[in-house]
Amino acid sequence: MWLPADAEGNLLKRELAANIAWLKAKGVYGILALGSTGEFPHMTVAQRQDALATVAELAAPLPVLANISDIRPRVVAELGRTARQLGLPAVTIMTPGFYPNTQDDVLEHFLHAADSSQLPVFLYNFPSLTGTRINIGTVAAFADRANMAGIKQSGGEFEYHKELIALGREKNFVVFSGADTRLPEVFGLGAVGCIGGLANIAPELMLHLYKVCREGAPGDIHPAFERLKQVGDTVDRLTFPLNVAAGMAARGVPTGEPKARVSPSSQKIYDGIVRDLGVAFEQWGLPRFDAVPAATAAR
Repeated sequence: MWLPADAEGNLLKRELAANIAWLKAKGVYGILALGSTGEFPHMTVAQRQDALATVAELAAPLPVLANISDIRPRVVAELGRTARQLGLPAVTIMTPGFYPNTQDDVLEHFLHAADSSQLPVFLYNFPSLTGTRINIGTVAAFADRANMAGIKQSGGEFEYHKELIALGREKNFVVFSGADTRLPEVFGLGAVGCIGGLANIAPELMLHLYKVCREGAPGDIHPAFERLKQVGDTVDRLTFPLNVAAGMAARGVPTGEPKARVSPSSQKIYDGIVRDLGVAFEQWGLPRFDAVPAATAAR
């Protein structure tokens, strides 16, 4: 979930409440708080704790997964304890970024997260952001030694879903995908769900594909599939995760202020995405978000 905030990174709770209410009304099954789309590296520990508490309160009774990823083990532990105190069902953990890590060190980092939180853990593989892949042997070793609920597979290595799903069947954990625009393939392989940034923009399309492809509901996947690919192709003109905010703005969903500096060239691309997707959403009959006045997006 995208987290609307002011220029200092403090949550805009009125806008967040409206966004969550909108997603709940669309029928989402749960929320990942402080994931990569939530821009957690820009936030202080206190801001992340406040975000977890706020999302948990507003999203209830939906399950909220808490991403407790950080390069600092003490912060991972602190956020894990916060998640447990809030009564959240599980945490997610990425490899620590910036410095290189061996797979043995990654495993120790994950075991520390599990021990600190005392909650079921979803590993979160996104090597294009963190710089370190979670290898299949590391996943297996963690599943053998900790309470592993599952793994979220994100990034460009789509074929890795196959290995992870096969291992999950052997080790009794599930696989979620971040491949928003390839959902029919994802569910055909055996993934149980998708945790994706495009759910902030077009939850109706993603939910339709989930219900038809995963739950066996009647319906044609092709209009939703093609439209979701168009959304993905359009927002991919800009870097992640600001591109998610641009897609949200095209529907009038409040995004708050950008947490990073935005160049004039990126702003121009942002405005083009808002314009082009706004036209597409109107053509598709996807209504604009009108619960609250849209906050300022990128500047």
